[in-house]
Amino acid sequence: MPKAPINGIQLYYEDAGRGLPVVFCHGAGGNHESWFQQAPAFSKQYRCIAIDHRGFGQSLDVPNGPGGDAFVQDMEGLVAHLGLGEIVLVAQSMGGRTALGYTLAHPGRVRALVLADTTGGATDDEMEKVRESLVPPVQGQGDLLSRALGLPFQQQYPEKAQLYHSISAKNPPRDEASFGRMRANPIDARSLKTLKVPTLLIVGEVDVLAPPPVIELLHQRIPGSRLAKVPGAGHSVYFEQPEEFNRIVLGFLADVLKE
Repeated sequence: MPKAPINGIQLYYEDAGRGLPVVFCHGAGGNHESWFQQAPAFSKQYRCIAIDHRGFGQSLDVPNGPGGDAFVQDMEGLVAHLGLGEIVLVAQSMGGRTALGYTLAHPGRVRALVLADTTGGATDDEMEKVRESLVPPVQGQGDLLSRALGLPFQQQYPEKAQLYHSISAKNPPRDEASFGRMRANPIDARSLKTLKVPTLLIVGEVDVLAPPPVIELLHQRIPGSRLAKVPGAGHSVYFEQPEEFNRIVLGFLADVLKE
């Protein structure tokens, strides 16, 4: 089992394929296993690395550890440990904080950025107003998981929804305090106007946690960004419509990495 000694923990990751590294950053309902429908497709062309964030999967945090506050530093440590150099970052939901935070800190090291169903922790007054009008407060982990998949998907594919929950159940108990601190320190969306990394935003049409109107505002704040809306999908496009997700992301990478 590959684990990297990083920032006082053993960070778990899985590594397959060769080529430009594409690092996958899961959301709060997942772990490295969440990307099982992406790894086979991406590893044909790229080095595919799926991580367990600190406090998720097999990356156990230290007692009273920093939790989400250390996600970006953990990514820095993993990149250095593996000697990755330039990378592509693909993130869903919570993982967007890792990916966007790392990109803003090291823009010259990121060839492309994909933010799926996430603002990456970026917000401003307008975005926050729209979000608050559309997204009721999440009441605990159970409520989060119930919203993580689109209702049409849950009704049509109950067995796949159960698989999603089974993957999430492999995570250790979460320190809500540490993740509360992470949410309390957003990125000022105004800082994104200087972001020059090729960026793709993906959002499910029926996403209730990162609704399309919020992601549209983020799209306006990142110069040159691309926006893909996926009909019928909820907050987990990568899981609900993996073929479409893979098509969109691989097409984006093929385009922006041509040079």
